[in-house]
Amino acid sequence: MTDLTLYHNPRCSKSRGALELLEARGLAPTIVRYLETPPSAAELRELLGKLGLSPRQLLRSGEDEYKALGLADASLSDEQLISAMASHPKLIERPILIAGDRAVVGRPPEKVLELLA
Repeated sequence: MTDLTLYHNPRCSKSRGALELLEARGLAPTIVRYLETPPSAAELRELLGKLGLSPRQLLRSGEDEYKALGLADASLSDEQLISAMASHPKLIERPILIAGDRAVVGRPPEKVLELLA
């Protein structure tokens, strides 16, 4: 099995659920507490490539920072959105499981199991 990395927020029930699913299968992913050690813009670009998502698809639009930074503005570039996520990691959707060159957002948490098949 490829090494697994989980972008994790222990305060998030979905993130805790994804970790529990992995641990129940005897898997111990490397945990990245991304709120404490946020990914750089370059790391986010690489992560988006593995996810096959646009930056806007990875944004948590319900967060106060989303509204405060005016991120609903459709004219914002991908780089501006990536920069916002790098500066405000709370905006990054979670949890994210990475396995090699693939990744998935664990919403619902069972989605992380797709990478194990």
